[in-house]
Amino acid sequence: MSTEHNGENVENPSEETFDLSSVDPSEIISGEEFDGEVTDEERLRSMRSNLDGFDLEDEDMKILDENGEFIGFTQPEAEALPVLAIVGRPNVGKSALVNRVLGRREAVVEDIPGVTRDRVSYPAEWNGKRFTVVDTGGWEPDARGIDASVAAQAEVAIDLCDAVLFVVDSRVGATSTDEHVMQLLRRTNKPVFLVANKVDDAIQEPEVAQLWSLGLGEPWAVSALHGRGVADLLDAVLKALPEESAVAKPKLAGPRRVALLGRPNVGKSSLLNKAAGEERVVVNDLAGTTRDPVDEQVEIAGRVWTFVDTAGIRRRVHLQQGADFYASLRTAAALEKAEVAVVLFDVTQPISDQDLRIVDLVLESGRALVLAFNKWDLLDDDRRRYLEREIETDLAHVSWAPRVNLSARTGRHLEKLVPAIETALDSWDTRIPTAKFNAFIAELVQEHPHPLRGGKQPRILFGTQVQNRPPTFVLFTTGFLDPGYRRFIQRRLRENYSFDGTPIVLNMRIREKRERR
Repeated sequence: MSTEHNGENVENPSEETFDLSSVDPSEIISGEEFDGEVTDEERLRSMRSNLDGFDLEDEDMKILDENGEFIGFTQPEAEALPVLAIVGRPNVGKSALVNRVLGRREAVVEDIPGVTRDRVSYPAEWNGKRFTVVDTGGWEPDARGIDASVAAQAEVAIDLCDAVLFVVDSRVGATSTDEHVMQLLRRTNKPVFLVANKVDDAIQEPEVAQLWSLGLGEPWAVSALHGRGVADLLDAVLKALPEESAVAKPKLAGPRRVALLGRPNVGKSSLLNKAAGEERVVVNDLAGTTRDPVDEQVEIAGRVWTFVDTAGIRRRVHLQQGADFYASLRTAAALEKAEVAVVLFDVTQPISDQDLRIVDLVLESGRALVLAFNKWDLLDDDRRRYLEREIETDLAHVSWAPRVNLSARTGRHLEKLVPAIETALDSWDTRIPTAKFNAFIAELVQEHPHPLRGGKQPRILFGTQVQNRPPTFVLFTTGFLDPGYRRFIQRRLRENYSFDGTPIVLNMRIREKRERR
């Protein structure tokens, strides 16, 4: 009979004391005393022998034989994939067409205009050829406010692409806005494919003929919703795309991925723009401006990173419907694809439950963590005292996370973000050899044995790190370890091996003595 328990991944609890007087440390680990002169390998063999006579399962033997899968990181070569931009006025189905090209629901789609605001790049493939497809916000002439910023991003996408899909609503026909876009496209001297969207059946095809008046050649009748005609369109597009982009910057396929998280309007998009050195995403005082995760490779302090700007995570009551709900799902998916999360706080506002929920989301995902306190240039002395007190109380459970004070608007202390991210990733990647880990456990239990509970005391038979990213350890024990004792082990692991910026997962496998026959 065997049971398995997962240790709680809770850090930095209140201090607990353990009674050392009633326990013989030599019985807790291996039945023999260590005098400090035993090597790590000898301790490993001694600890491994503790498992003799206990019932072990096939999964246990796999853990003991393989010592887990540890992932290294290598920087691949750069490549410049051809770029296909999808443009048009609002609500003609650009994002729906993007999803159809990708073969999955990636872009946020809703039946109202203005859902997409940034130019968002996605890797795509068709018939074995890889390229980048760029979704854009709706373009309108004489736009004001945030709509003007959206239109500007669409124009940038046209400049930085190799071919364009100009999407028009076939049911409405050519409008004055479509004619303005057509004039803009004619000046680019790039291949332009006129796409008549929302042609759901053959009966609607004659309506497409009126789009010849735009002077962009034969319209391609498609239905992004149902996929009708999209395959033929992509076959023609691939013939027009070059093997390598003439305008896109070569991008590395695998720089470390950094997700920028936080509640709405804390400055995530401003930070990405400052790091990129350009207006890469739309920034506006309107909370919730960003809806789709935006990837951008940036170079800070001589190192290239992939920063992912995400939608602000709102309170649950605001996530019941609409674009914000789907944006929240995309944010969670972006976090899963990232390696480290930079959680931004607005220092001019008190740390809220919403901020703490975002931190907990990162802990649950197992990603490395950096805390960035933004708008530091707006902080006065009175607010600073309150802020330090809030950090000590509300963020005590992640006191191990590197902290950076910066200003995304001015770029102040932006360079300090790099060493913080590197520290967190190094810890996230760390592997402790099995011999050293068992030596650590042996010394730990000698100094601080597990307290007696009901006259019984669980023994730690053996331990090993089964994976990194995040560091995950398994302890084979004869009984259940108290949550406080597991937190105590995690604290000592941090003291001995740093682990700054990464959560630690501590699991237990409770095993019983094999019955004598």
